[in-house]
Amino acid sequence: MTELLRQVAAWIDADPDEASRDELTVLLAQAQDDEEAAEELADRFAGTLQFGTAGLRGAMAAGPNRMNRAVVMAAAKGLIDYLNSRVERPRVVIGNDARHHSREFALDTAAIVTAAGGEALLLPDQVPTPVLAYSVRHLHADAGVMVTASHNPAADNGYKVYLGGRMVTDPEAGCQIVPPYDGEIAACIAAVPPANQIAQAEGWTDLGPDVVESYIGAICAPAGAVPTGPLPPIRIVHTAMHGVGSAIALEALSRAGFSTVVPVIAQQNPNPDFPTVAFPNPEEPGAIDLALALAAQLSADVVIANDPDADRCAVAVKDPRKGWRMLHGDELGALLGEENARRTHSGVFANSIVSSRQLSVIAAHYSVQHVNTLTGFKWMGRVPGLTYAYEEAIGYCVRPDLVHDKDGLSCAVVVARLVAHLKSEGKTLLDLLDDLARRDGLYLSSQLAARFEDLSQIGQTMARLRETPLESLAGSPVTTLADLSQGYEGLPPTDGILLLTSDDDRVVVRPSGTEPKVKCYLEVILPVDPQASFDDLTALRRTAEQRLTSIKEDLNAALFS
Repeated sequence: MTELLRQVAAWIDADPDEASRDELTVLLAQAQDDEEAAEELADRFAGTLQFGTAGLRGAMAAGPNRMNRAVVMAAAKGLIDYLNSRVERPRVVIGNDARHHSREFALDTAAIVTAAGGEALLLPDQVPTPVLAYSVRHLHADAGVMVTASHNPAADNGYKVYLGGRMVTDPEAGCQIVPPYDGEIAACIAAVPPANQIAQAEGWTDLGPDVVESYIGAICAPAGAVPTGPLPPIRIVHTAMHGVGSAIALEALSRAGFSTVVPVIAQQNPNPDFPTVAFPNPEEPGAIDLALALAAQLSADVVIANDPDADRCAVAVKDPRKGWRMLHGDELGALLGEENARRTHSGVFANSIVSSRQLSVIAAHYSVQHVNTLTGFKWMGRVPGLTYAYEEAIGYCVRPDLVHDKDGLSCAVVVARLVAHLKSEGKTLLDLLDDLARRDGLYLSSQLAARFEDLSQIGQTMARLRETPLESLAGSPVTTLADLSQGYEGLPPTDGILLLTSDDDRVVVRPSGTEPKVKCYLEVILPVDPQASFDDLTALRRTAEQRLTSIKEDLNAALFS
């Protein structure tokens, strides 16, 4: 306790933020005779929030193991020191979302980059992540910083880093960092002085609306992989999930020719408290209920949802089998892949190993190259010759010529054009899914996640699954058990396990990179008669869903045994 008290006192002395100093002072006093406060204080000083390939992400509070000004200032100083060691007067473009303290963190970064001799370019307040990713390439920046926690809960914030310009060459330019960059930057961060000794200076450049305007114009421009020409009118419901994507999404859809786009008013404007949702992620149960209700009321053709920083895109449709529902990320991934391949017949497709195997089948059908990557667009965006990439967590890169990252806004435009194109043929997205099933077989995916309060249980759970592997899933023997930490089919090692059964069911288990979860990615494949009717496919889907349910039951028993 004496050592902890010394660390807390030293942190308070060096913390440049008055509110954080006061917060820690109060917590320190409470910890003297309150066990819960003592545990909270110990956790805040259990280590330093670690900088990795996802940058920084964590709960906002005072102390080294939380997101706050002192931690962000250290990250900014370490980053600019790293850049200065490699290029002269590095150019850094900086953006932020609408979360609590996001602009403050962005301003600190701009001031620290400027004081260290770098050229800091600060985007307008409250921009989506894809605008920052676009700006790195568009402005030939050596690095980009985006202050956002994406779809995490309201209490969190984060700090993403991209490299470009003179630091990396295509196709890496404009991608989020991967090893060894993360470790090299982290080493520079570890060497910075206390926060009150980090120099700041004015003199950065405040960018006007030109970059945002350039981005909107670019994602609306016709491209080889998206339908062009006259299209029938469609009615779109859009939700920004209290994030920063609404204005750009509505403007881009309007310029693309869609005049009837109705926002979910209660979720349209940025609100860092996310008052209508427990978790601001379209995938979470209930998150898009308001949008679905509005779509039913308006007889809409499609619902398009962006997460708070608008790098993800979710789509919901009226399913004659179930009513309004959100498409699974793999379903939309297959639809966009089919549309891209059908129109281009060229390039390279990529998806993460936890995503469906269907994209590789679609690519083969059109003689398009396909590669699997590790999870995350930091890997997919680096694929040479990339023309389309996705991962099941509703992340899609439909315009890699513009953004080497997932982009929920350009995706919204492509989805709207695809829905309208299909409508001109008397079809829907679900009709196209059924057509793909008749041609390629029925692919159905799902996910199971175990959330842990004690982070040590994540490693323990993964170790248990390796030491006592599952022998069967849904009654089908496990024929392949691959430890991904040893590498798999040419992929770099990563913490995960892959299982295949004799029925060709597949499960991948891995710790989440951004949340305190162990995630399981499930997929079943069923053969389909090319002449199968709607009723035949409905029955097959039920069979696949039942098999997924059985696999989940087996996994639940293994995760919590």
